[in-house]
Amino acid sequence: MNKSYPRSFSHIGITVPDLKKAVEFYEEVMGWYVIMPPSKIKKEKETAIGQMCIDVFGEDWEEFEIAHMSTSDGIGIELFSFPHGVKEKPEFNPFNTGLFHFCVQDPDIEGLTQKIIERGGKQRMPIREYYPNEKPYKMVYVEDPFGVVFEIYSHSYELTYSSGAYQD
Repeated sequence: MNKSYPRSFSHIGITVPDLKKAVEFYEEVMGWYVIMPPSKIKKEKETAIGQMCIDVFGEDWEEFEIAHMSTSDGIGIELFSFPHGVKEKPEFNPFNTGLFHFCVQDPDIEGLTQKIIERGGKQRMPIREYYPNEKPYKMVYVEDPFGVVFEIYSHSYELTYSSGAYQD
């Protein structure tokens, strides 16, 4: 019998226009650890990483930069920068199929939002409460300086939704 069980989250990959600036932003603002500093990957079939990247990206590239970071709970952040990639901020379109956003948690949601703004990001909406005047669970959507949209929660996902945030 095949029994399903919850898998853990390993990492998320984010493409940015400037790898050095992105590492600095995420290290200084989010506090993420650099576990592998920016490195160049070349298209080469003779190395394991080169062959893996050819498998993933196909043949239409020569090299790119990559860095690896980690959150306090061990979730990986894999940052990519492609020299011939589009350097514009992505269009925000949550209505299309695909990855919409990721979310981080910080009890000082106001402080983190302010740091993001001060470092070139933006706040996309007011900070909202799930249970106004009842419970202190808050959320906000923000954007990093590169146009990547993400969400901030003040409390854990389980705690926020186990109370039935959408019930009357």
